[in-house]
Amino acid sequence: MFITVMFGAGSWELVNPWCSLVTLMAHLRQKGQVSPDATIALLAEDGHLVNLGEGLEVGPSPATSTGSVLLQEHGTYILVQVIKGEAGAPTHYEPLLENLDDRCPELAEELYWLSGLPTVGDGWRRRVGTRHSHQEQGPPSRPRRGTSL
Repeated sequence: MFITVMFGAGSWELVNPWCSLVTLMAHLRQKGQVSPDATIALLAEDGHLVNLGEGLEVGPSPATSTGSVLLQEHGTYILVQVIKGEAGAPTHYEPLLENLDDRCPELAEELYWLSGLPTVGDGWRRRVGTRHSHQEQGPPSRPRRGTSL
């Protein structure tokens, strides 16, 4: 099983998520040139945000948790840095794929919406949700067009 992770200036990497989450996150941080202590997530082409750190919290141990339980086989994902808000500020999601607004405007809008920022779209797209090992509760849904990478 492999997934495709996009980052940088149009770079992509085939990744085997059957390795431990610790190894998977270290590899993605290194490829995406993200600091080792940064929180990262993967944004799926259907708009689901997969928080890789969440898998470490729910798994039996970091050494035995694998990305395969969180990720869709043959899926395409965009590497995202999660920046926790301080003093009650909302969490900000920064795509690590350059020009996401031009490449995938629906996914860029999804990250704006998840970050609590105003979206520039036509307002008829909806938040698909955040996928961890469970569905996270969020604001009410808005209608959304399908998207592909």
